[in-house]
Amino acid sequence: MISPLEDEVIRYGLSAAAEEAAIAVVRAARSQFIVEGSDAGAAILDRRGELIAQAAATSILHSGGMAEQLRAVLDDVPLDAMGPDDVYITNDPYRGGVHANDVMLCRPVFVDGAVRYFTASLIHVLDLGGAAHGGINAQAMETFEEGVQIPPMHWIRDGERNEDLARLVALNSRSPAETVGDIDALAAGTLVAARRVDALIREHGAEPFDRAVERYLDQTEALTRAGIDHIPDGRYRGHAVIDDDGLNPGRSYDIHVEVRVDGDAIELDFEGTSAQVRAPVNSSSSQALDAAIFAVRCFLDPTIPMNAGCFRPVAARFPRGSLLDPEPPNPCGGRMMAVYAVVDAIIDALTQAVPDHMIAGSGILHAYAIAGVGSPYWLHNSFDFGGVGATVGHDGVDATGLHFGVGRNQIPQVEPVEARCRLRVEAVELIPDSGGAGRWRGGSGVRTTFRLLEDALVSVRTDRFASPPAGRLGGHDARPGAYLRVTRAGRVVPIPSKAVNVRLEAGDAFVVETSGGGGLGDPRERTEAEVRRDVATGVVSREAAETIYGVRLP
Repeated sequence: MISPLEDEVIRYGLSAAAEEAAIAVVRAARSQFIVEGSDAGAAILDRRGELIAQAAATSILHSGGMAEQLRAVLDDVPLDAMGPDDVYITNDPYRGGVHANDVMLCRPVFVDGAVRYFTASLIHVLDLGGAAHGGINAQAMETFEEGVQIPPMHWIRDGERNEDLARLVALNSRSPAETVGDIDALAAGTLVAARRVDALIREHGAEPFDRAVERYLDQTEALTRAGIDHIPDGRYRGHAVIDDDGLNPGRSYDIHVEVRVDGDAIELDFEGTSAQVRAPVNSSSSQALDAAIFAVRCFLDPTIPMNAGCFRPVAARFPRGSLLDPEPPNPCGGRMMAVYAVVDAIIDALTQAVPDHMIAGSGILHAYAIAGVGSPYWLHNSFDFGGVGATVGHDGVDATGLHFGVGRNQIPQVEPVEARCRLRVEAVELIPDSGGAGRWRGGSGVRTTFRLLEDALVSVRTDRFASPPAGRLGGHDARPGAYLRVTRAGRVVPIPSKAVNVRLEAGDAFVVETSGGGGLGDPRERTEAEVRRDVATGVVSREAAETIYGVRLP
């Protein structure tokens, strides 16, 4: 029998293996987005495709996706056809993937001559073609316009890279060296993790190790069920809206969910959700499921581990042919619009069951790419977040958003960006009065200003310009986000929330303004001391303090 202490040693060893793999990917990657953003996912899975452990930087939005993509590999490649020096690659959004730029690699781990486990890593590689730089094609009508799709196949076979595939990827990338280098970095990450897992197995023995892993997943399931059991049984309905799809003016979309809580299990039925559309606001089902798991976990103990055990008590039904389970070639590149709506709809529903966990609307990811049109070619691919909605007893967090779709570092350092790209970062600042007013104030949005030193193309993708994060219980809505072009003459030109290859000239400024979070409760109930502190720190203006909060300042 293995001791409880040894169980913990194995669990932490698995987490450390995944963490070391993610760090190896970041250190070996070529593109600025990975090196400076530290946005790399890594995980350990079993041969059934069940998630066992993941790195701290692995977002929940990629946890289930890696598991589903591994299952796609297993469907195409028999276990007995795999070798210890093989590495497989895929990015197919209709078989567990995310979108073209999110590439997953996995490597089998052998025990006594047979595949027992897998190590996997995933990042957003710099550019895989498509109509827009960096994969941010907010006007794609088919997935073919978003980048090269790769079915499960070898990236490395018997220790040798698949040069035919590498050449194909390079030919279809605007940044071939960085893109192929990023994929090689993923392969390195899987090797690091595989060596650590192999060492753990040799140290503890194969069968004791297997049993420790099963106990880990079972205990996580038990903790998740215990948390769900504290939510009152019942049926709760929630709803969220996507403003538009970037192609059909005035057309919005609805995410509907019925949450059924029955003892220690939850069913999520998304019947009534809008049908799939030939625009990039659809989400693959794996991403929708990850969003659903995140939303449910918002109502549970946050210390519960993230592995396959926490998926088991949650059943989700996404209607085939809907925004949340589209058929090809409906594009999925802008899936963040749908997955954030999934989160909002579930929170809307479960707040009725657990009002003490109420949260106002939160800002979402504002993705953008700035690409030079001169020589040499350069690309800055990044994102910003809005503020988090206020919760009962707490103000929202500034400039963070519901943080489940990115890695360690939200805002890359300015100096490396300026060193690689023909632009200057003039400001990264909180926006006063952007958080919704309330007894508890919404988190502030952030403004980032880029001054272009040469002509460039800008592509953007986000939502909630028309329907900013909502307040609750008398709290005010947040200030909506914006993308802006400010010409050298000072003329301000709004850029839509979804736009592709907008031409800016040298000397222009590109401004990204994220929304704040919604407020919670009547602003007039906020204490005078809190309002004065907000004014002193610059998140609330003097005018708002007096007119909205009713606090007169000297």
